[in-house]
Amino acid sequence: MQIILTDTGKRFNHEWIFRHISHVFDSGKCYAITGANGSGKSTLLQVIAGSLTYNEGRVQYQMPSFQCPENDQYKHISMAAPYLELIEEMTANEILSFHRSFKLLNVSNERALELIQLSADADKQVRYYSSGMKQRLKLALAFFSNTPVLFLDEPTTNLDAEGVALYHELITNFTKDKLVIVSSNNSQEYHFCEEVIEMEKYKMNG
Repeated sequence: MQIILTDTGKRFNHEWIFRHISHVFDSGKCYAITGANGSGKSTLLQVIAGSLTYNEGRVQYQMPSFQCPENDQYKHISMAAPYLELIEEMTANEILSFHRSFKLLNVSNERALELIQLSADADKQVRYYSSGMKQRLKLALAFFSNTPVLFLDEPTTNLDAEGVALYHELITNFTKDKLVIVSSNNSQEYHFCEEVIEMEKYKMNG
């Protein structure tokens, strides 16, 4: 999928979070959205993903043989973010199986849990997980989904050194040919990205 932003802007009430962003995101490439806290990184990522509406400009989703309708882009996108919640009454196994009902996974439940080192806790309710374990499960749902686009918002949140190393392994092994966009102000989360979008360039009023 190719995602095209044309003079795109987003505001809340009368305050513009960003304006006049024009950029083409190509399949098979990795991009970073950077900036200080409150600069609009997550807002831009959610606008690109279609989970927030924009106030000016356009966001287009182009598949190899057709233009994807704006309301269907979610079928082709996977995302991991701190503000996305897990169903805490479910076990990890149940969450993975539930996820399969609307988005295919590239690996079995058993393999997914092995890769994120949660095999021993596969049948434990997620509400008993630590914050780091929950983050690993969120990463699994995003990385192992059979989608051409992967969005990552502060992906190593709550991860220890071992978890950060796991994140880098997932980047190396499960992003081939995908369009990847990382929202972060931590270089270890996006050091592999080929292009960097700095939010400060698009901050303005009026």
